[in-house]
Amino acid sequence: MPAPLIDIGINLAHDSYDRDRAAVIERARAAGVAAMMVTGSTLASSARALELCRQWPALLRATAGVHPHHAAEFGPAEHEALAALCADPFHVAAGECGLDYYRNYSPPAAQRHAFAAQLELAARHRKPVFLHEREAHADFIAILRDWLPRLPRAVLHCFTGTAAELEACLAAGLSIGITGWICDERRGQTLRALVQRIPDERLMIETDGPYLLPRTIEPKPAHRRNEPMYLPAVLAAVAAARRQEPAEVARITTANSLRFFGLELTSTGLKPPD
Repeated sequence: MPAPLIDIGINLAHDSYDRDRAAVIERARAAGVAAMMVTGSTLASSARALELCRQWPALLRATAGVHPHHAAEFGPAEHEALAALCADPFHVAAGECGLDYYRNYSPPAAQRHAFAAQLELAARHRKPVFLHEREAHADFIAILRDWLPRLPRAVLHCFTGTAAELEACLAAGLSIGITGWICDERRGQTLRALVQRIPDERLMIETDGPYLLPRTIEPKPAHRRNEPMYLPAVLAAVAAARRQEPAEVARITTANSLRFFGLELTSTGLKPPD
């Protein structure tokens, strides 16, 4: 029997799922996805993610964070509110946090401040960190390096960088999350070449839905919304690029995800938090 899959990054609080969230979750289960980590990217989505975890405690856990796009909104009140969210046992990681100089929706200085503040929260609460980085590698590594000795674990989600950036992240001890970017015949070629360099014990998979719908899905959906039922497409692309059997990649990534987030999967789903 194939190993169950874990989606380490799904924006399930996104409003695109409001009309059919329960059906999305059921389709994920039918596709072999046994657990999903609901990404918190704002205070509102982090709080909503917590509500969803309480509604589906055997399937969902969450992260609590402020994405760099929203860093300009991160002040003392937001810091205090995020600290309270991080303390909840359903929130199994801090983040999504990091730097994004590709869009620069928030000024870089505000991004760096919010990033460091969230790393401090993760260290204080002994939570792993769910990281974001795009076109900001040097500053990202420089800020992160100071905090890594105080952090339990860290994963760079949706890696799309260069070979040198991957080597730097691995040298820093980061785990790596791979999305449907690897399924993109236009943009994913570099990632397909690099994914085999990730050690087995550092590899995890995710959809990052509703974004990054895998382009390898056949027949192609009539819509562009991604959801966890398509995680097997990411698994298949990763396995092909690494020249491993999909069942082996499923076993590896699920074991890594459970260990990383401190979870236990039972016959009835995720073990309730302490």
